[in-house]
Amino acid sequence: MIEPHAPARPGTQPPWAGPARLPVRPGTGRFLVLAGVFVCAACGLVYELELVALASYLIGDSVTQASVVLSVMVFAMGIGSLAAKRLRWHAAAGFGAVEAALALIGGCSAMALYAVFAWTGNWGGLWAQGPRCLLVAFSLAIGLLIGAEVPLLMELIQRIRRQDAGGAVADLFAADYVGALVGGLAFPFLLLPFLGQLTGTLLTGTVNVVAGGCLVLGLFRRDLTRRGRWLLVVTNLTVLGLLASAAVLVDDFERAARHAIYGKDVRVALQTDVQEVVLTGGDHGRPLDLFLDGRLRVSGRDERRYHEALVHPAMNGPHARVLVLGGGDGLAAREVLRHRGVRRVDIVELDAGVVRLARHDPALSALNDHVYDDPRVHVTTGDAFDVLRGVRPGSYDVVIADLPDPGITASTKLYSQEFYGLARRALTQRGRLAVHAGPVVSRRHVFWTVVSTMRAAGLHTVPYRVGGRASGFAAGPDRTTGTAGAPRDWGFVLGARGAVPVEAGLEREERAAERTRVPGVAASTLVHPRY
Repeated sequence: MIEPHAPARPGTQPPWAGPARLPVRPGTGRFLVLAGVFVCAACGLVYELELVALASYLIGDSVTQASVVLSVMVFAMGIGSLAAKRLRWHAAAGFGAVEAALALIGGCSAMALYAVFAWTGNWGGLWAQGPRCLLVAFSLAIGLLIGAEVPLLMELIQRIRRQDAGGAVADLFAADYVGALVGGLAFPFLLLPFLGQLTGTLLTGTVNVVAGGCLVLGLFRRDLTRRGRWLLVVTNLTVLGLLASAAVLVDDFERAARHAIYGKDVRVALQTDVQEVVLTGGDHGRPLDLFLDGRLRVSGRDERRYHEALVHPAMNGPHARVLVLGGGDGLAAREVLRHRGVRRVDIVELDAGVVRLARHDPALSALNDHVYDDPRVHVTTGDAFDVLRGVRPGSYDVVIADLPDPGITASTKLYSQEFYGLARRALTQRGRLAVHAGPVVSRRHVFWTVVSTMRAAGLHTVPYRVGGRASGFAAGPDRTTGTAGAPRDWGFVLGARGAVPVEAGLEREERAAERTRVPGVAASTLVHPRY
């Protein structure tokens, strides 16, 4: 693409570094370059957000994954900018090559990361680190290429019309930042909900290569030799062909990857506004499993044992009015309704799609005993924290917190001192709060942080542990599709405004939890999360 030129004499500019020979007026050419900056910046930010979102879903701990992606990418951008200085006398050809590489790598990054996760994520050992290694590699490569854009685009703008460096930088960065804003808004509101991560990223790569190719071949084609122009055309067409082929095959790829993750009996798979929801089994005698964002949330083999352990201790007392936080699958409400005297059950679920499945899916609605047909059950779609803020004091006899594991960053505020303070306020004087606090043995510090946090909120607590499960139940950040490697117990905490007498049925479970105690654990707050 770039042919060698004889070195320039000292004190003179090379002939290809003079004013560009444009097919349009300089003002129009400058506008087109800034438009190219706008589009490329939008595409670059989409690649960043896609890596953060996919890594958070596949690997867990969104704060860690976002920090890794952004820090590596910003570092690489600096290195890319330094490396691109060597290409500044071939800015047009260099920019065309950078955009073609960026479109291919960025556009295929989601599929590659998902593939490595699907086919190597359960192997353990070195293979288990495959998604993390690939995440860092893509962040590094994309950052290098994005960083290389800036000096090359600066050179192209200056070749159209020389101006002071401050003015050129202001124009370039203005277009770049506005493009980043558009890309940042397009990803969550357009690409992700309507196209999904895989197709959305492939489309972004297509836009990227078309924008870069049109800018160079349409505006700066005279800066390229005839061979360079043909090489750039062939390169861009090859990248477009690869992205188009991947887009055609993306549905088959996604089905194959889903089967690799969840097994062959996937029955329902949908992307709601909140998360990916997958149902497997539930027919022909196979147990039903519910996965939320790749994490096994309900296992038909042992969910009854889990929900009984969560609900029944809290119901040993006044229980006319019950609030279930989470539990949109209806299984906790099923256990609540087995007690006489229940007059009202309010369920607060973030994802309306889970509630629709629990109402209408034959296997799941049969598992929850069709609780949503009971007139005592009322559903509110929303964030549990926000809903609790609006609850009047003393509204409920029992509050059941059937929430995702505290080890997941998105759930941290639902295990904070402030959250438990709101739950305490919602309880009657003799009311009780039951909390699922994740596995005990494998994450002792997390479990005892929940206990300490509840006590800091003014609740008397009884921690207890239930083990000996028949199959794996991974409600935490470790994605587990089977029994191998799954946590082997559940941890719960029973809290109350007053003293909580230890019931005979809980004595053994409480002693089992006490044997794992971690002393000196501090409470977790919104401003200082400790999970």
